[in-house]
Amino acid sequence: MTESVFVTGAARGIGLAVVRRFACAGYTVGAVDVDEVSLAALKAEAVQKNWSVWTSPMDVTDYDAWQSTLRAFVEAGGGRLDILVNNAGVLAAGQFADIPAARHKRIVDIDVTGVIYGCHAAFPYLRDTARARVLNMCSASAIYGQPELASYSASKFAVRGLTEALELEWRPHDIAVMALWPLFVDTGMIAGVDTGTTRSLGVHLTPDEVAGAAWDALHRRSPTPKVHFPVGSQTKTVYYLSQLSPAWLSRLINKRMAH
Repeated sequence: MTESVFVTGAARGIGLAVVRRFACAGYTVGAVDVDEVSLAALKAEAVQKNWSVWTSPMDVTDYDAWQSTLRAFVEAGGGRLDILVNNAGVLAAGQFADIPAARHKRIVDIDVTGVIYGCHAAFPYLRDTARARVLNMCSASAIYGQPELASYSASKFAVRGLTEALELEWRPHDIAVMALWPLFVDTGMIAGVDTGTTRSLGVHLTPDEVAGAAWDALHRRSPTPKVHFPVGSQTKTVYYLSQLSPAWLSRLINKRMAH
């Protein structure tokens, strides 16, 4: 039976690259986004390429929408949900105090609450599908709190914690829960972002590279569970060093990268 994957933030950037990667491999793909114009373009591309892509507008901060949209996708796709990819996200860059409080709240609503809602609404379908998987889009910003990206960094720490907790809770249900950790990716989300870290580290990852890493993580075959998947040489270096470094050294490294 054809496997299915449900992707949020699917109309552009990383989400679109993930949709294309899985659709090309023959998956039934559910693609949701608030950008209905870009979703229509994706649907047209899918028809042209004979992909099995199901699209629907959806706001990840609306739990009722999560429930109704997932139900419709699962019913249309043969009654199963193999993979959930929580990709939708936003950020705001700059000094924390200069960013309006409403913007901080929006980051938390989409990047944290949206992931919580997605996991919660998808659980019954994942539980009833053998070898189901969840991939949450984390970030290198969850290695150490990032100045000029404070709320975004905090949101990714929350995603990290949620992923680790659910990986333990849901393992008895045969659901693998993972987090993908890219650094800065060349997408519209970071257009115009100018922080100390973007200047010192640059932007070296493409959406296709992240989609490839997502594919590899979700198709990993090993008896040993793996939760976190850093993407790209820079992220891998910083991530693995952080596992060995004392807190003061991690702080110093991040301070220097941010200035």
